[in-house]
Amino acid sequence: MFPSLPTFFTITAALTATVQSLPQDGSYSVTPSSTASASTSATTACNNSPDLCSRSYSDITHMGAHDSSFLRDASTSNSIAGNQYFNATVALDAGIRLLQAQVHDLNGAIELCHTSCNLLDAGTLQAWLGPIKSWMDTHPNEVVTLLIVNSDGKSAADFGSVFSASGIDQYGYTPSGNTWPTLQEMITANKRLVTFIASITEDSQYPYLLSEFDHVFETPFEVTSLSGFNCSLDRPSTQNSAGAAIQAGMLPLMNHFAYNLLGASIMVPNADNITITNSPSTSTTGNLGLHAQTCNEQWGIKPVFVLVDFFNEGPAIETADNLNGITPVGRSNAGLTATVATAAANPKRLGLGLGTEALVAFLAAALLLI
Repeated sequence: MFPSLPTFFTITAALTATVQSLPQDGSYSVTPSSTASASTSATTACNNSPDLCSRSYSDITHMGAHDSSFLRDASTSNSIAGNQYFNATVALDAGIRLLQAQVHDLNGAIELCHTSCNLLDAGTLQAWLGPIKSWMDTHPNEVVTLLIVNSDGKSAADFGSVFSASGIDQYGYTPSGNTWPTLQEMITANKRLVTFIASITEDSQYPYLLSEFDHVFETPFEVTSLSGFNCSLDRPSTQNSAGAAIQAGMLPLMNHFAYNLLGASIMVPNADNITITNSPSTSTTGNLGLHAQTCNEQWGIKPVFVLVDFFNEGPAIETADNLNGITPVGRSNAGLTATVATAAANPKRLGLGLGTEALVAFLAAALLLI
């Protein structure tokens, strides 16, 4: 098994200065959905389709942006640590309903850092949650899911304080019983935010902060070949198979993002093959559509959650639409269009996002440190 991202990021941190990304507030070249679109969606659809209103939360595929706060754009000098080209509110406008992020302790604050705050610091968790809360305020018929990797073991009380300060806790959903409600039931109760946190002990004072691996299982997430995607259980270790996890009532999360392997132990997000990786097609090895179809067949249920890099490519959301059997309404790609137009004079570099000299230095340092 290949070493995980920390090896790569530790090496990179030695070569780069701290990169501070712009606040995740939707303010950089983002055009939010119009009031008319939000109003129409609120009266006719749940999560962009009237067909989803009566479905259980657990009977819907929620497409997600992996490492959604870590951007590969001008704000981070196209950092190779970035997993997305567009921020959280642009993703939500485009139909993404699962936002995953990684947090660390930085001088007592819960900070969005990509393995190391010296590598890519996307600001505080509170600053990231604020715009998501504002988006939910103006989209009252939308159910959003957060998945937070708790890298430094912060407590539920620590997270609860941040959620309360941002105001987003008012939407926090607390499970009751062994079944999940319909989207409409969650919307009617105005408890429309499901929050899973990895490596946390649940606290009755913050019942809406859910321990991920009490509710969710994941497929492997360190894939370096397009033929490497599979449907086996990777986490949690308390279950011995995907089938056993499903029998226990856990919700399946299908990881579908690939890494480029540099040298023997360095992995970086693979943007070079992203049109294949995120394709809704079921015909080619590595396709998102094929992976989802395969897991659906093996598990007997469709993936409830899917995580992808560079969500706008594919576009990945089409695979969720196909699994859900819907024709979506009320989405907006205005933020994607506005950003592309703004960047036309200085096109976004795909692939590694590094110039030749930087890449040579990166590999040289890696060889010294391996």
